[in-house]
Amino acid sequence: MSGDGEEFEACIGAGGLALFPADTVYGLACDPGDRFAVQRLYLLKRRSLEKPSAVMFFGLEAVFDSLPELGERTRAALTRLLPGAVGVLVPNPCGRFALACGRDVSTLGLRVPVLPRFVSVRRPVLQSSANRAGGADPRRLSEVPALLRAAVELEIDGGELPGTPSTVVDLRRYEEEGEWSVVRAGAVGERELTEALHWQYHFDAGSYAEEIRSDVLAYDEFQDAVASASGSGASRVLDLGTGTGETARRVLARHPGASLVGVDENEGMLAAAGAQLPAARVQLRVGRIEEALPDGPFELVTSALCVHHLDAAGKRDLFARVGEVLAPGGLFVLGDVVVPDDPSLAVITLTPGYDRPSPLADQLEWLVAAGFEPRVVWEQGDLAVVAARRK
Repeated sequence: MSGDGEEFEACIGAGGLALFPADTVYGLACDPGDRFAVQRLYLLKRRSLEKPSAVMFFGLEAVFDSLPELGERTRAALTRLLPGAVGVLVPNPCGRFALACGRDVSTLGLRVPVLPRFVSVRRPVLQSSANRAGGADPRRLSEVPALLRAAVELEIDGGELPGTPSTVVDLRRYEEEGEWSVVRAGAVGERELTEALHWQYHFDAGSYAEEIRSDVLAYDEFQDAVASASGSGASRVLDLGTGTGETARRVLARHPGASLVGVDENEGMLAAAGAQLPAARVQLRVGRIEEALPDGPFELVTSALCVHHLDAAGKRDLFARVGEVLAPGGLFVLGDVVVPDDPSLAVITLTPGYDRPSPLADQLEWLVAAGFEPRVVWEQGDLAVVAARRK
């Protein structure tokens, strides 16, 4: 164990308070099970005991050992998120670490930072920023109030820290409903959170077909409508959000002389696509539709159940970039979830923070602005297929 880690753990174990460099700002730490130490830390900060603090662990296995009741989905999410500059709220049905929970013992906040100097510390700690309640978070040891520095048993200098607070994410409904929300924006951005937390990123490609058909009842009819709208005779096709290759397979059947470039950010899904698509005609690439598209020109661009993950600005930007890689007179076929005029028609399950469907009328306007002549060729409930010809 490093000297810092050994001193730190000894201080906490003896009921002391430690002032230490966390990954974002300087923090105060104590034993979360020592009532006297917790009360003393709160008193120094002038913080109400009814307010919660995070329990910091220095390794993910320590989290799972301390919270055996965490569900499988939540554990998987924590494995993808941590260690990192993220604080996580999880359900606490057993009331563990009650002194850190404030007035709500059914919720526990936890952190697992990236701190090489403390990686061998096995003891969890109650952690709070080293300031007075409401004060600025200290990036340097010199910014910690003098009274706090004088009161602690151990002070560890880590130089200047980034100062950006950790992002706080609420996972209390994640296990049962797959829902999550950002409580406090911070060092980790929404895109990183989405990639870690959205269930679709982590589908088992082998079970995807069954799962998507159970949620999107018109899935095969919808996919056939996308393929039908693509016409025939294209020689070079770009498929955005290829997934397991259902759209690409149908489109290639209608365009027997075509080669296809498929883009998706999920490697597992692309592997499944590669297993069912003709290798001589297909190139599959790991990538995001928010990034630069493969070089054109393409006669045909298709996308099914992918673009609704973008917000309004992202859709407008994508439509413009699709126009840039399409040959003059080329066709863009967009099949996706939309916001229907009648709310009762919105039946497809959406994930907050990830799924962002837009009204069909708005998307038609954005396509026109991007230089397309769009027309709706198929609609059912909250699904629509649009064929947009580049002018």
